[in-house]
Amino acid sequence: MLTVRARLTLIYGGLFVLAGLVLLGATYVLVGRDAMVAGEQRAQAVIGPDGQPATLNTIVRDARADTMHALLTQGAIALAVVCAATIALGWLIAGRMLQPLHQITATARRIAESPAADRGLHERIAMTGAEDEVKQLADTFDVMLARLDHSFDGQRRFIASASHELRTPLTLNRTLLEVALTPETASPEVRQLGATLLAINDRHSRLIDGLLLLARSDREVTERSYVDLADIVDHVAVADTVKVVAEPREAAVLGDPVLLERLVQNLVENGVRHNVPENGWVRVYTVTRPDGWVELRVQNSGPVIPRYEVPGLFEPFHRYRSERLVSPGAGLGLSIVRAVARAHGGDVRADARDEGGLDVIVLLPRAP
Repeated sequence: MLTVRARLTLIYGGLFVLAGLVLLGATYVLVGRDAMVAGEQRAQAVIGPDGQPATLNTIVRDARADTMHALLTQGAIALAVVCAATIALGWLIAGRMLQPLHQITATARRIAESPAADRGLHERIAMTGAEDEVKQLADTFDVMLARLDHSFDGQRRFIASASHELRTPLTLNRTLLEVALTPETASPEVRQLGATLLAINDRHSRLIDGLLLLARSDREVTERSYVDLADIVDHVAVADTVKVVAEPREAAVLGDPVLLERLVQNLVENGVRHNVPENGWVRVYTVTRPDGWVELRVQNSGPVIPRYEVPGLFEPFHRYRSERLVSPGAGLGLSIVRAVARAHGGDVRADARDEGGLDVIVLLPRAP
């Protein structure tokens, strides 16, 4: 598989070599015919009665053969030198012609590898020059990026605005319910209904908080500070229903302390919530790896999950074998974990344990 530059060079060079070979062959035939005619004329001019023409003919044939051999050898050498120079020049010209495509490819690669989508989509190719096919391609690519950027920004603004607007009625509902349940005259049925409504109200509040955090964590972290994940694990890795084993080692990163704490908290809460009824456990590790990455690992016991279901767990509102109305969570925990990790230049992956539960690994760049 050759690159476009190599193929263009081979095409141009091959055509030049073919044309050179045709030119050398035609020159060889024409020069050979002229040399043969001139040699015969010279031989006939010196024929005498003493039988000398035979000797002259032999000299002429030898001279002709030497001339044609020299022509063929020197012509081939000259053709090889010119072909090598032409192929090298063709390689440089092809690279120059493909430079705009390299610029487009480099921009697309930076956008694809950007951990924060909103930062990458703000970049443009902004190619200058003649209005040729390559510039039209670059301009079309810029238009596509502008529309995607506008769409993503609008989506995040809508989520943030809607979440803020929904907070007020939920707070008001909670206040009214608490006031209604305060008097001692409330019947048991009313109290039970009020407790159910309060639980639903709390779940909606958690959902809104999760949406706000997801919209915030999906952006690039601009203000970073020194954070040791080991300190966060010491503070967060606790639970009353299952056994939590924490083994924090120094794991220094640069980032937003609030978002990083929420990342660890979501992983621990997810491991605690989706666990077995008895003898459940959660293990939390932090370590600094030799390759320059900080690793946060959370393992838990729990139900057996098919491996093909694991990627979907990072999608918003996706739950494995649980109903949205009865599940205590909002379905945004792992989505927030992935968004926070990518906003800090890292990533997260998960694998289903054969015995049940998940093995989640978060990788973040180590602080210098």
